[in-house]
Amino acid sequence: MKRSAIAIGCATALTAISACGEPTVRITKRSDPAVSSGALRVVDTLTCPETVGALTRKGSATADGTVCTYGGPRGAEVVLHLVPLAGTEATVALERFETRLHNLMPEAAARIASRPAAPPAREAPPEAPAVPGESADVRLPGLTVHAEGDAAEVRLPGTSISARDDRSRVAVAGVEVHSGGDGQSVRIGGTSGAVEVQSREDVSEVRVNAGADAIRITYILSDSQPSGAGWRAVGYHARGPNGGPMVVATVQTRDRQSDAVFDDAEQLVAANVGE
Repeated sequence: MKRSAIAIGCATALTAISACGEPTVRITKRSDPAVSSGALRVVDTLTCPETVGALTRKGSATADGTVCTYGGPRGAEVVLHLVPLAGTEATVALERFETRLHNLMPEAAARIASRPAAPPAREAPPEAPAVPGESADVRLPGLTVHAEGDAAEVRLPGTSISARDDRSRVAVAGVEVHSGGDGQSVRIGGTSGAVEVQSREDVSEVRVNAGADAIRITYILSDSQPSGAGWRAVGYHARGPNGGPMVVATVQTRDRQSDAVFDDAEQLVAANVGE
């Protein structure tokens, strides 16, 4: 299973993958000076070029200039929307887009919604002396290790690692990784999570909220198996100044390699409100 790299801020990229039946999460970071986090433009009508990358506009924009529709490879569709907020939170306004996209891939949406809960925190290790061959405790300044059978706890300043049976949790400097026998999740950006990746049964869900000074939200749901209508990935890119209006590009594609369609959709959004 493959998921596209998402560039935000300093181009943090995440990929949720499964290989050889073992769930894993790979995180990479790279700096990209070309990515701007400046103010975004306020627009009254959409700018809809005839072509962008592999996308071709279908007809003209609606009479009020708030919707443009594009076609892409293998029946892919990208629809550009101009969405006023009128005091509504961007995440609330985006719920209707997400609901419609979930309806295109209902099986994938249902599987990702049944994500496993994070493993519960374990109590502090007992003070009793270790039993050779069964358990062990190591306590040093800044380091605590407790192992018992197949379970282990490791704690360092800013780092917590636990493993028990088929589940594990890793938390390092604002990055949290939860892994279980049937799914995994990644969160970056503190308790609220600027970036979240969920993966379960060959379905992955990516949420990116990189907007502090503006609205910069991306959502992608993908499945290694096509839906009944053949869709393999759906999602949206949303950008705009805080308070709106925001420009939203919804994406639906049947292609296994959907990165290019999402990239072209992002270019459409950027052409309207900026980077």
